[in-house]
Amino acid sequence: MTRKILVTSALPYANGSIHLGHLVEYIQTDIWVRFQKMRGNTCHYVCADDTHGTPIMLRAEKEGVTPEQLIARVWQEHFDDFAAFHVAFDNYGSTNSAENKESAQDIYRTLKANGLIEVRSIEQYYDPVKNMFLPDRFIKGECPKCHAKDQYGDNCEVCGAAYAPTDLIEPFSAVSGAKPELRNSDHYFFKLSADSCQQFLRQWTRGGSLQAEAANKMQEWLGAEGENKLTDWDISRDAPYFGFEIPDAPGKYLYVWLDAPVGYMGSFKQLCAKTGLDFDEYWKQGSDAELYHFIGKDILYFHALFWPAMLQHAGFRTPTKLFAHGFLTVNGEKMSKSRGTFITARSYVDHIKNTEYLRYYYAAKLNGSMEDIDLNLDDFVAKVNSDLIGKYINIASRCAGFISKKFDGKLCESIPSLDKFEHLRNADLSLNEQVAQAIATRELQPSANFNFFEDLDSNEFAFINSLQASSEKISSLYECRDYAKAIREIMALADTANQYVATMKPWELAKAEGQDELLHRICTVAINAFRIITLYLKPVLPELAKNVESFLKISPLRWEDASTLLLGHSINTYQHLATRLDPKLIEAMIAANQESLKNMTESHSQQRHAEAQQPSPQSSPASGRGSEGEKPSSTLEPISETISIDDFMKIDLRVARIVNAEHVVGADKLIQLTLDIGEEKSRNVFAGIKSAYDPEKLKGRMTVMVANLAPRKMKFGLSEGMVLAASGSEPGLYILSPDEGAQPGMRIK
Repeated sequence: MTRKILVTSALPYANGSIHLGHLVEYIQTDIWVRFQKMRGNTCHYVCADDTHGTPIMLRAEKEGVTPEQLIARVWQEHFDDFAAFHVAFDNYGSTNSAENKESAQDIYRTLKANGLIEVRSIEQYYDPVKNMFLPDRFIKGECPKCHAKDQYGDNCEVCGAAYAPTDLIEPFSAVSGAKPELRNSDHYFFKLSADSCQQFLRQWTRGGSLQAEAANKMQEWLGAEGENKLTDWDISRDAPYFGFEIPDAPGKYLYVWLDAPVGYMGSFKQLCAKTGLDFDEYWKQGSDAELYHFIGKDILYFHALFWPAMLQHAGFRTPTKLFAHGFLTVNGEKMSKSRGTFITARSYVDHIKNTEYLRYYYAAKLNGSMEDIDLNLDDFVAKVNSDLIGKYINIASRCAGFISKKFDGKLCESIPSLDKFEHLRNADLSLNEQVAQAIATRELQPSANFNFFEDLDSNEFAFINSLQASSEKISSLYECRDYAKAIREIMALADTANQYVATMKPWELAKAEGQDELLHRICTVAINAFRIITLYLKPVLPELAKNVESFLKISPLRWEDASTLLLGHSINTYQHLATRLDPKLIEAMIAANQESLKNMTESHSQQRHAEAQQPSPQSSPASGRGSEGEKPSSTLEPISETISIDDFMKIDLRVARIVNAEHVVGADKLIQLTLDIGEEKSRNVFAGIKSAYDPEKLKGRMTVMVANLAPRKMKFGLSEGMVLAASGSEPGLYILSPDEGAQPGMRIK
């Protein structure tokens, strides 16, 4: 049955360039959308520039242009960058559109009519020179804790202390330098604390729309049943402000984070106008379409609480799934301007040029979880050259020339092995079951040869079947966004194809007398293998796949084409499809970024924080990191009283492997861990980390435990130790892991 799917990515902020950290999300989404379209599903992908807020207004003023001129220029830059990386939106709009204004104001009116908007007077700093109220990040002063100068109004970057802007010593406006004044202003609040919102969100966040680790995080924000940890959300800003006015409230504007997600609707409305799609079929409650949002985990709070609560209470459907991903590090560290690893999309295009290399590397790292991924630049070069050039392209380059030179560019009419063993094919059996059955009936004779069989016919039958039978497994991996495992499966097929070619040695057959028929057959099998592997890689490498389709003279590959073969078919003369990645290009890119990014604008996440008034954990995802992997600000616990080395040596810390992990029935916070610490018998430990970890993701992981802690009898069983985890004043737990190479039972000293 054909599925009806709408997909979005988070909207990039129009106050900075697209960089490699941003591209993790858009490449991840684009791969998934391309896969769905190859499967024959109706799938639409929309996005837009996020264009409103104080930072946009101030930057435009500084550059001497209108906000509209600024966002139009940045929109084109963003659009061009995405196109360069083959991110194919069906519509790419702007939140500053008539469609978005209509949708945002309609949602506000409905929430108000439903009694979920409340007006309150609040006190905040005001810049008397610029005549504007100041968000916290536009207020600076002396830290009240460590007395460092020139610190932001929400936290100190020197000592890490968090505080209110009114706690600053000698505060001043970061916009004009003037001393701010405290003034009262009426603000409009969305009543997230209302029982209807609380009960809906408790049910929705546990209903399967979130990844397990995301659902656990939301329970932290919501609190236990009966608690009311969510506070009402301030959705208004005072003039001057670049955004949409609140209906019937002159001088009051909708906060950027309210109209930004509504931008998904606005962009889709534009697509509907162009194509005749029915907006209500995808967005009204009761819709049978599927709605998926791909986002970074730093904005999970807004998308998993505010957004579904808005939709539900305004009469719209909620997302089928939210897919949150982690952050990007480069060479194991936060992206850095000084090291030249804060790399813009444009800089990559200018230096590396082939953007599909990055698409492939990201795909090889992404597994559908919220884990961070690392772009190791040396590994990037090695993986591209090894996998794409040394394995995949190598299949065609070793065989295609013989088809052109000796057989007029035409593949052979048949492959004898397929005719010979056609009766062994069984759609109800897996490939392994088919082969096992054939061996049992002695129709195939197993051999020690590279996992194939004794004769060429049975070799080819097993080989071609393995290629075609992999279709559904690779499909399921794409569907669940485990691209890393899909890439491993595909490259295993490429290894087998190369093994086949290396064993059959077509270059030697071409020189031998009377071997043309066999040569033709071997090269035909290899070219068909190359075509099927190209099909599996097409969501990741769309431009390269297009070039292969041209080389093979075939229509655009669809997923169902894996079950067919090219026989008696003419192909074009082979031309080089890809070249090796030169490490010197990477070096040049890093050097250029060290120089050119000195004055670069803040990242998307930093700009967002500049707009937001960093609230308490009850009303903002302040514990999340930005798109560059920036660590959260938090108040550090004071160091405990000094102990002697003898006291420390009493604690026996051991490296432990998590053999098994599972939820504890009836426990809100506990996960039961089975730990191997090198003893004959494993240890059982109950750890209060349920809010932060999915048990399935912990299995096989190495950690650290206190091995000589007295066993503790608990309601759920005996706990025989304690695993170590880090935490701060903000929500979040992080279990410790030893460096690579550490073995279970090693003592930590």
